[in-house]
This record gives sequence, structure tokens and C-alpha cells, in this order.
Amino acid sequence: MINSLDVAVWFRRAEENEVEKVREIVLAAYSKWISVIGREPTPMTADFNKAIREHDIDLAIVEGEAACLIEIWLQADFLWIENVAVHPHRQGKGIGRRLLAYVESKAAQAEIGEFRLQTNEAFEANIALYVALGYEIDRREPFMGGTTVFMSKKL
Repeated sequence: MINSLDVAVWFRRAEENEVEKVREIVLAAYSKWISVIGREPTPMTADFNKAIREHDIDLAIVEGEAACLIEIWLQADFLWIENVAVHPHRQGKGIGRRLLAYVESKAAQAEIGEFRLQTNEAFEANIALYVALGYEIDRREPFMGGTTVFMSKKL
């Protein structure tokens, strides 16, 4: 397995003309969960045109390819992480961790003290990753036949 430290990774804001690239990354990243939860995960059904206009979407560029993204937006007293998507051929290499660390460092500079996100309870590996990165489970709520897990992290 290649660790992300072994490959060049840099970050930049997605541009409005990259809607299809954003959609491609999200659909590829979440397609494996369809069989697990019996439907398309919510990020797959997003209005990507609206998201790229209204939210900050940062891309992780790996070996010259936009392969990962994080979608965020600032709320009154915290930063909401709407989506973290890593293309399957880049998963398991630490790039998602680096993307989260990048956004956390930007937020710390802006004196934002808390992150919040939600994920599906069936996405156990994602929950384990967030817990390992210091996120705590705040609550669980039923959603579309499953359970949504709400998590947060204080900086």
C-alpha cells in the first residue's frame, strides 16, 4: 500500500467549471455503499452545481489528478463538513486524512473552533477514521431506514 507521504499531494479550490469532476469523484467514492444501505448515499444525490457555487470544495490533487475532495461551509459558530470523498483507487492511502488536516489547519488560522459532520452508521470504517482523528459521536438519528451519526471535533 502506498502511503500518502510517498506521493505528491496538494490542495486547491474546485472551480465552477469542474462540476463534472466533483460529481465523478463523489459517485465513485460512494458507489460501494449502495449495496450496504440499499440505496444511493445522500452525497450521490446532491445538486453539484449548487454545491460548487455555494460551498467551499477543496480538491486533493494526487500525482496531477483531482482524486479527492472535501465540501465545507462555515456556520455561525462551527465549520460543517458536508462531504469527504476519496476516489476508490486512492482510498486507504491516507489522503483523506491529509485533506481533513488541511481543512483543519485553515480553520484554525481563521479561529474556527469546532467541526461538525454526519455519516451513515453503516459506514463503520468512516466512523472509525473520524474517531481516530478526534471526532466524537454526539447523537444518532433514524434516517431513511438506517441511522445517521452526528459527530463533532473541537480544535
